[in-house]
Amino acid sequence: MKISREVKTALLVITSLILLYVGISYLMSKSVFSQNRVFHTEYNDVGGLVPSTKVLINGNKVGKIQEIKLQPSGKSVVTFELDHDFQFSKNSQVQLQEDGFIGGKSLSIILKKDNAAMAVSGDTLRSVVQEGMIEGFKNQFTPLQEKMESMIVSADSLLTAVHTVLDEEARNNIKNSISELNATITSFKRASYTLNSILDTNKEKLDNTLTNVDNMTANLSKVSDSLAKLELNKTMKDLQSTIKGFDNIVAGIQNGEGSVGKLLKDEELYNNLTNASLQMAQLLEDMKLNPKRYVHFSLFGKKPKQYEKPKEEENTSKKN
Repeated sequence: MKISREVKTALLVITSLILLYVGISYLMSKSVFSQNRVFHTEYNDVGGLVPSTKVLINGNKVGKIQEIKLQPSGKSVVTFELDHDFQFSKNSQVQLQEDGFIGGKSLSIILKKDNAAMAVSGDTLRSVVQEGMIEGFKNQFTPLQEKMESMIVSADSLLTAVHTVLDEEARNNIKNSISELNATITSFKRASYTLNSILDTNKEKLDNTLTNVDNMTANLSKVSDSLAKLELNKTMKDLQSTIKGFDNIVAGIQNGEGSVGKLLKDEELYNNLTNASLQMAQLLEDMKLNPKRYVHFSLFGKKPKQYEKPKEEENTSKKN
């Protein structure tokens, strides 16, 4: 059977239309004969996201974006399809993230491990936006920029104040102080050189001195060991016994025991001794005034005359 030219032309046109539709659908990321699962999510700002962008799960590509529609509310509805039969919870989130440091955007499904039902084709999943590296740098740099600006303003104010305070005379004083400080440092250097020279010259003597100090320390250690070995406990016991005996003697004296105690405690004995000493003093005074009463001396052995009171003493005794 011979096919006419018209039929061939019609078949060619139909085939061309079908190929054109398939090509346009492919370019628009639409699968004509695909049975893949399709999901939706919403974003306030898609950040340059375009159709055909890959969709990831744990870093693995599982699908791509079909279309992005801007809604009257200002939000963008992103429709994507998955060509993988991986099952996940309907509470999982679709994260908008950067695809590399200088790359574009991509979508990643953040899995939720819970007891919720599994997501099915046509579900709308919750969206989340990951802060990009550049945005993070901006957010961190903004406070730092503010601090830098504040520091620059403060430094400028400080420099202005310093310039105002430090007039020509003050600057000259500072220069002179720095010069004097340099001179002082030079003097310290010379002193250090002199000290080093002295140490080098007397190094042997210093070594001997340190050796003697070590020997003295060793001797003191031996002396301390010897003292530690003494019978200090026995000595302390003897000392305590002596102190206790002395306490007993003092207690006996206070109680009037013994000669010393009686002498201190017996008032009558004290009065007798006092009277005796008074009489002795009177006797000595009388012997000095009237020695003839008590001493009779004769060179030829005559008997001494009996002592007679002087007239003055008699008159005095009569008057009394």
